Amino acid sequence: MKRCFHILSLVLFATMIQPLFSGGDGLSAAGNIASGRVEAVFYNGRIYTLDGKMTVASAIAVSGGRIAAVGKDEDILGLSHPGTAMYDLKGRTVIPGLVDAHAHFSGYAVSRSWLDLVGTPSLDSIVRLVGTSTTASTSGEWIQGRGWDQNDWETCVFPSRGDIDDVCPENPVLLIRVCGHAALVNTMALKMAGIDSSTPDPMGGKIVKDDKGDPTGILIDEAISLVRDIVPEPDRDRKKDLLRKAARACLAVGLTGVHDMGIGSETASIYMDLYREEQLPIRLTAYYDSDAADIDSLIDAGLIRDFADGRFEVVGVKFYMDGSLGARSAALLDDYSDDPGNRGMLVLDEDEMMKRVLECARRDIPVSVHAIGDRGNRMILDILEKVNGLSGKTDLRHRIEHAQILHPDDIPRFMQIGVIPSMQFTHCTSDMPWAGDRLGDERLVGAYAWRSLMDTGCRIPGGSDFPVESIDPLLGIYAAVTRMDLDGDPEGGWYAGQCLTVQEAVSSFTIDAARAVNQEDDRGTIEAGKFADFVILSSDIMNVAPHDIPSIDIIATIIGGTVEYRSDLFPAREATGSP
Repeated sequence: MKRCFHILSLVLFATMIQPLFSGGDGLSAAGNIASGRVEAVFYNGRIYTLDGKMTVASAIAVSGGRIAAVGKDEDILGLSHPGTAMYDLKGRTVIPGLVDAHAHFSGYAVSRSWLDLVGTPSLDSIVRLVGTSTTASTSGEWIQGRGWDQNDWETCVFPSRGDIDDVCPENPVLLIRVCGHAALVNTMALKMAGIDSSTPDPMGGKIVKDDKGDPTGILIDEAISLVRDIVPEPDRDRKKDLLRKAARACLAVGLTGVHDMGIGSETASIYMDLYREEQLPIRLTAYYDSDAADIDSLIDAGLIRDFADGRFEVVGVKFYMDGSLGARSAALLDDYSDDPGNRGMLVLDEDEMMKRVLECARRDIPVSVHAIGDRGNRMILDILEKVNGLSGKTDLRHRIEHAQILHPDDIPRFMQIGVIPSMQFTHCTSDMPWAGDRLGDERLVGAYAWRSLMDTGCRIPGGSDFPVESIDPLLGIYAAVTRMDLDGDPEGGWYAGQCLTVQEAVSSFTIDAARAVNQEDDRGTIEAGKFADFVILSSDIMNVAPHDIPSIDIIATIIGGTVEYRSDLFPAREATGSP
């Protein structure tokens, strides 16, 4: 009811100001806006609205945190008054606010205080970093890090606790792999968690053991929780500080919103505190973590909607079907090419996943399910197809997160069943050097199959999975368009037939991200009545050479009409009135 009233109010407001386009030429009738209504005008720009006609405008008027009108300078400037803030865009490009449709915002915030292991070229480099951190720590203090990837090392094999024990004899250590689905811990951490040769594998996880049956220090998927659950959490005030800093980092790369994939009640409570205190500028759209201890009570209490005027919502529940390709725990239909006898693992068995997803659907709660391998994806597609029939709910916008490896027969099923493939384009460019080793050439046909999915009618919300990948959405757009790394390799792109156009890639981080969570009435395009969320770029992203996309600078990030981030190149606001 609240949402219907909200939409009706927007319709009445839009009718009053009559922001009508005429043949893509701009605003044909500005209408009458009551004195004092327009708070800011951004003009003299090249504004890609991403509306249905791909209209290009030059000016935006903002009122009450929303877009009052979009069109030509001469039309929009006439809406200003002596109290209107005026911003000359100086011909720069404007696109809708960029939204990361799959990330772990709270995890990213906390991990920024850990050892950064991304890009470490060898095991020796990690040992040195751990040793340095231990020297600066007190006895018993946890050493945590994230980002190592054995595929970047010359040996390409998992490390072991013996590799790090000598440099951290008095400190427990937890080092998360870049994918988040494997971890290296030292002997002290294993002892504190009570893990030894007799400890069984947990459901959906694996304690890797050597030939003698002793733990090696590598934990896979749910086994990581055996250690992670005993690591002290930062206190509430510390978490708030880390979240505020993480939000500023997001703004600096043009993110106006993030889909936070898997939170619990404490994190939701902290978010709401920060929004009440007006200390969190970006918009967060979250899914509850199905593994949260209090998930049943969270669902019983109902999802959080439209908190702080659309700044925070909880829209569904996040599940895990399988693991990751890098950790060889993604569930495959056939053996890993480089690990005969291993077909990965399921985090939940099919019957349990069916039961839990159906419970959500019957209560009108969308689900978002992590699935990477072709077996994992097929199983959750089968489940969602059955759930649609049993629940009678076919429009809940269920999502499969990653959808990285698909059997060709399953590609059309996303559109047929009504499931959204939520994908992270830089996963492809990170994985492509070794994905062929895991899968063999034949299965690569269905790997990161963006164009094949789009050709069936799917829209793909784009994300990064940060902190697994960089938070910079321009890197995701570049990867989607080129399927090359930042050095331009491989020449022409890896399986280049799956590339997207620049407009499609930008849409993935804007309107397609909004559609994925039923928010397209409020965001995703630059149109009257929607939130005034947009980004000012240093170059015309729609027309630069693809290899120049990563070097585009963010000039300013605007959320709700407020300039939340500005570079030194952003023009100062003009004091008042029309120029």
